[in-house]
Amino acid sequence: MLGLKYSLVIEATEDPTFFGFYSPDLEGFTGIGHSVEDCIYQAKWGMDEHIALLKEQELPVPQPNPDPTVTIQNERLVAAKQR
Repeated sequence: MLGLKYSLVIEATEDPTFFGFYSPDLEGFTGIGHSVEDCIYQAKWGMDEHIALLKEQELPVPQPNPDPTVTIQNERLVAAKQR
């Protein structure tokens, strides 16, 4: 069990030493790691810090996901390739 309260998406980047991650359940939560395992570790603690910050700023905090998932995928290239 990973101990995550929210789902997590980890994306491999063109640089093999970096992975990006974000939570589709927790708006504004993102980070980077040096491996999939590093991303999960950082996300676990980072989510708690992000929630504390939301509470401190009196912003809404989403309910934890009762069945969070971890998705590992290639980095999605966005609008930069649009002409």
